[in-house]
Amino acid sequence: MDDKVNLTSSLDPVTFEVLRNAFVTVVDQMAEQVRRTCYSFVVYNRDFSNALCDANGNTVAQGNQDLAAHVGTLHYTCKAVIAEFGDDVHDGDVFLVNDPYVGGTHFSDTRVLVPIFVGGELIAWSQANGHWADMGGSVPGSFDVSARDMFKEGIRVPPVKIWRRGEYCGDVAKLIAKNTRDPDAIIGDMDAQTQACKIAEREIQRLAEKYGLETIKTAFADVQDYVERAVRRRLSELPDGSWETVDYVDQDPTATEGMIPIRVKMTITDDAVEFDLAGSHPTIGSMYNCAYGGTFAAIVAGMKTFFPEIPLNSGLYRTVTVSAPQNSIISAEWPVAVSGFVMPFEKIMNSIFELFSIIMPERAMACAFNIEYLQTGGLDARTDQRPYFMLYDWLAGGWGGRNGKDGLSATAACFGVGLMIQPVEGQERMSPVRTDRFEMVTDSGGPGEFRGGVGLDKAGTLLEVENCVFSYFCDRERSVVWGIEGGLPSRPHGLWLEQDGKAEFLGAVFSDVPVRNGAKFWRGTAGGGGYGDPLKRDPNKVLLDVEDDYVSVERAERDYGVVIQIIDEELGEYAVDEAATTDARQEIAAQRKGWLEEDPETVAARFRDGDIDMYDVIRRYGVICDWGTGELLPNSTRDYRASMQRRSVPNWA
Repeated sequence: MDDKVNLTSSLDPVTFEVLRNAFVTVVDQMAEQVRRTCYSFVVYNRDFSNALCDANGNTVAQGNQDLAAHVGTLHYTCKAVIAEFGDDVHDGDVFLVNDPYVGGTHFSDTRVLVPIFVGGELIAWSQANGHWADMGGSVPGSFDVSARDMFKEGIRVPPVKIWRRGEYCGDVAKLIAKNTRDPDAIIGDMDAQTQACKIAEREIQRLAEKYGLETIKTAFADVQDYVERAVRRRLSELPDGSWETVDYVDQDPTATEGMIPIRVKMTITDDAVEFDLAGSHPTIGSMYNCAYGGTFAAIVAGMKTFFPEIPLNSGLYRTVTVSAPQNSIISAEWPVAVSGFVMPFEKIMNSIFELFSIIMPERAMACAFNIEYLQTGGLDARTDQRPYFMLYDWLAGGWGGRNGKDGLSATAACFGVGLMIQPVEGQERMSPVRTDRFEMVTDSGGPGEFRGGVGLDKAGTLLEVENCVFSYFCDRERSVVWGIEGGLPSRPHGLWLEQDGKAEFLGAVFSDVPVRNGAKFWRGTAGGGGYGDPLKRDPNKVLLDVEDDYVSVERAERDYGVVIQIIDEELGEYAVDEAATTDARQEIAAQRKGWLEEDPETVAARFRDGDIDMYDVIRRYGVICDWGTGELLPNSTRDYRASMQRRSVPNWA
């Protein structure tokens, strides 16, 4: 333990450490309660988070698998409950809120809060956040990408009481649940979250009885002070200065073609850091907007990634100042649609990764894939009752290559690495959708001296459904996952649908598409971006990638300039042709800057004619097309080429 930890604490070091870890354990116990008693398969697969807050709503502790993206907003919703109810908070009360405009994320993330009293004094709050699979609204799953305001997104719940002085407010709970497509699951998840909060209440009261009330209150303050000191010490070791970058959401579906910029400027002064998002785009005509709470959470989650040894609580928040322009895509206000907040959220996180990579190169990391959700809803015709079903599915993908290491493959999104990937056996039991293929994707990792992790493909068939629709909530179809320090991009996201004998690319942004029995679909996630010039990758590492099916023989030559001889493909025996590799690398080095200046329309035409593939279009030429038709997207190409010119070209020898 750092010998400076308790300089301002009245607690002895042993008591401090015992209580600091006890608070985390309490939150972990909450997680076990939620997971073992929830009704929703979404919540069961860990799309939930918990926190312990002090009497003022400041976060004291999160659990070991809680999603930082959630935890970074829980203090806001706790403070919103305190502000709303004032002195009308009593032992036996239970509160519920899902309002993103008071610091939450989106309507699906519904928080249950319990005030914790000891000796008649309010000393803390426990809070359980669960992502409820449906909140009503215009489409199953409540993610309508066409929503321009919140009224298509489901029920908005301001801070309300669902238990009052120990008496259950069943009318309030039913009012909320009956506005959704699965009210039984909503009530079940609400109860699970309530009981999780009650576990924290009992444990904190037990600790207060054992150590004394004043000791517990002191420990609440001290663990936050400890984190603040630790973060300030780390920041003070970094150089002062300002750094800035830009990333993009793919599009505004209601506007002309072109990517939507999110600009982030980071300034470190002494032991504090400021993030200024001025210049980010105004709100757009879809649900891909983020309220301020989500933006703040993205920033602290991005920082936490680079300080993994430091706990996350409100002590970290004290070191951070965030400036976000009002009515922008990263600071949307009521009634602008925000259910897709995670799309700008992950652009902010990856921007933080990039900026800290500049000043902490030992932990540098390229862009990670973007989380995606497929929502399928309709009637389950496997039984005569025709119950309503919802399949709410997300995939893992690849993280960016790192300084000295390849990126992680098939890993949960940076939004929350505690999120589990749903088992297909459970999905098939609960919905009439069969999984036909689920596998890692060769060549999906961004090429670099250190390769990005690889993504996944998943395909399925609708079996016995009625009145069924698809909605797909995704991004990085056009703002393709990028590399840094000379690294190359991954691949686009998007979904293909085949029905009535016709296959169609629907892209990464659509809602309420009718689908019928026998329809087949497939989609994939990107890998991570590459780190460093791919021509510097050890040819023997490329050979191992080919042997492991991470990289194909063809793309080993086209992306890395490594020529692989096939000795016995069935046995996986290959060898590097060293002389041919030297020639191939010299040829790529001589031509690659020129490739990024070729006429984009000519490149798109070659793609449509089948002369080059999608990977060539993205990685060699920096061109963005409609991946179904091959039509050039000139504005997106302009911005994507500028990204490659900034992140990759300067590091090519």
